[in-house]
Amino acid sequence: MDSAVNNAVSQALVMQQAQTAQQAQMQVFKQALDMQKDQVTALLESASLQPQLASDGSLGTLVNTYA
Repeated sequence: MDSAVNNAVSQALVMQQAQTAQQAQMQVFKQALDMQKDQVTALLESASLQPQLASDGSLGTLVNTYA
């Protein structure tokens, strides 16, 4: 009976260690996703800025050809 108890305790400890490792991996994964989200947001915000038409001169005052 002692070996059955020892096996059960051992299995419980192994499961607890695995769960702790999984939680750490998920935390790192969430941080990586947050960093990517911030980078994509910054990229999209910079891409949405449209340059203004020129205010003087003969070029760029009537048509904005930015693509």
